Amino acid sequence: MKGYKTMNIRRAQEKDIPNMMKLLNEVLEIHAGIRPDIFISGTTKYTVDELKEMLKDDDKPIYVATDEQDACMGYAFCQKRKQPFSNNMVPFTSLFIDDLCVDQSMRGKHVGEALFDYVKQEAKKMGCYEVTLNVWAGNTPAEKFYEKMGMKTKERQMEYIL
Repeated sequence: MKGYKTMNIRRAQEKDIPNMMKLLNEVLEIHAGIRPDIFISGTTKYTVDELKEMLKDDDKPIYVATDEQDACMGYAFCQKRKQPFSNNMVPFTSLFIDDLCVDQSMRGKHVGEALFDYVKQEAKKMGCYEVTLNVWAGNTPAEKFYEKMGMKTKERQMEYIL
């Protein structure tokens, strides 16, 4: 693979949970910095027990990029979703990237790119029409990364805070 020559990408296992928890915290702190009105610093999106359950769900695959010691350098949490939301839309299946994170020390070494490419390949194998994700406004590095990966804005969610 380009960049990090000894990288492997596979489905996550229970042994990956400690590293995934560390990365979940990194992601949360980025989001808490952008939107402290929504995200609580010092927490994580999932608990260890929730991760253990998620590892068993084929409709919510978690992929990890690992180094030569099989340690997790990054992850992609995914969810298989059936579309449409209404009767006036063509039915199709999406693979939604719920969360993608690369360890801060591994950024710039094409780990995220390799994970994203792997997710696209898996989505094709599952018969998905598309890969989708959400990016929080203000997370410019993530927006630029996904645009570099060829993603385009499909729709925007807007808010009015009361």
